[in-house]
Amino acid sequence: MVFIITGGVSSAFWGAFYQIKYNGKKPLRIIKDFFKIKQPFKIYAMAIVFLIIDFCSVAISKGFQIENVWIPIALFFKAILFGGIEEIGWRYSFQPCLEKKLSYIVATMMTFVCWGVWHFLFFCIDGSIVTVDVLNFSLGLFTNCFILSALFAYSNSLWICVMTHALMNTLSQITFHDNVIIGNASKVICIVAAILLVHATKKAKSSLMKADNASTVG
Repeated sequence: MVFIITGGVSSAFWGAFYQIKYNGKKPLRIIKDFFKIKQPFKIYAMAIVFLIIDFCSVAISKGFQIENVWIPIALFFKAILFGGIEEIGWRYSFQPCLEKKLSYIVATMMTFVCWGVWHFLFFCIDGSIVTVDVLNFSLGLFTNCFILSALFAYSNSLWICVMTHALMNTLSQITFHDNVIIGNASKVICIVAAILLVHATKKAKSSLMKADNASTVG
């Protein structure tokens, strides 16, 4: 049990350590960023759009099984602590560090590899590795890497990544049937949309910086 808990929160620990040591953030600031629920509506809307596209195949095939309305709510709050907390390490710290020297796509792929290895090592520790569909899990993780990293680039919000990650886990846990063809097409759409969103976000930030510099010089 100790190894399972330690493994589960390890990415959050090293992410917090990185932020404190190299970015000079106080622990309280990290906690505030984690629970910073107040965000512009458009950011929440973007997260919901990605989730709708990602899980539309399940909805179309009527693959959600909800026996009690409180179950998804309980799963969501559980997923924040056992899932969303990972975002302190991956999207909040690891990928932004990679993107200082690498392109967004390369950084996302490297994050996917490391995140995947971390997950499979954790599955070995908790004994669930024998039940994991490696291919489907890896495809889902690859897609989630693009979605979550794009949302962080767009919002610069740890909370949005935490919330979206928790919702992904929750929806996956109540999924009992899926349309594979539509599901794979949805994943491709999510990845392309994520890349386009990051490109548009960086372009907008670059234009804003140029405008600010021009006004300063003037």
